[in-house]
Amino acid sequence: MTSTPDTIETRFGALVQHGPLSRRVYLMKIGEADPKMLPGQLELLARERGYTKIFAKLPKGPEREFVANGYRVEASVPGFYKGDTEVLFLARYLDPARAASPDAAEIARIAELASGKPASAPPPLPAEFTLRVCTRDDVEAMAGIYREVFSTYPFPIHDPVWLLETMQSHIDYFGVEYEGRLVALASSEKDLDGLNVEMTDFATLPDFRGRNLALHLLAAMEAAMRRKRMRTACTIARAMSPGMNITFAKAGYTFSGTLVNNTNISGGIESMNVWHKRLG
Repeated sequence: MTSTPDTIETRFGALVQHGPLSRRVYLMKIGEADPKMLPGQLELLARERGYTKIFAKLPKGPEREFVANGYRVEASVPGFYKGDTEVLFLARYLDPARAASPDAAEIARIAELASGKPASAPPPLPAEFTLRVCTRDDVEAMAGIYREVFSTYPFPIHDPVWLLETMQSHIDYFGVEYEGRLVALASSEKDLDGLNVEMTDFATLPDFRGRNLALHLLAAMEAAMRRKRMRTACTIARAMSPGMNITFAKAGYTFSGTLVNNTNISGGIESMNVWHKRLG
């Protein structure tokens, strides 16, 4: 397991994540950056550090400058910002090998398989399981689950201090208990200004898989986020995981694209699928 999480910092007026783990620069928020200057600034950072991909999340409009600088749109979410403005996920590959996906056919098959699943409510949660919001008293147990499920991850979810900090700022964590211990987790990462939420960090201990716990967590998270006036939900799911893609399809999410060789998760760089749903 890596001990060096990526750096998240404000650079060029934008919020940027970068590091050797995923070998990429991730433009998380354009902020006050100059859209005409930013593509070149991000490329310079990436080349200085030896990264092979630049991944950008942008509202509709500024992406024109990025496309003119060699970026391609890989996915989008309508109504992402305040229910009105579309978000685009763009990529620039500094190494042609990273743009090639040997699993492209299987990824397409899984996306088609999942997209064909009708939306349906999960079966009742068995009586021996309890679903609840996680609290600061859970962070050690949460970190333990994440360490067991993910050998590597793009954010430091293995660190209880980080979990507590994000819990206190902008992420709501949800868990399923069995006999008094947490056995499954997920989180809702809120953008309070943009009124959108990313449903992420799904992890179920191996002995408890196959019980639709992720679908139950997602349903509870959606209800909670509607109460908090979030307008749009999305997720970035592992493209080679039929289970997670089917979970979102069954919950009524729409597939909108694949981020090729994007994220280091569980020990290797994987492609990720974007799914989205209007909440209100």
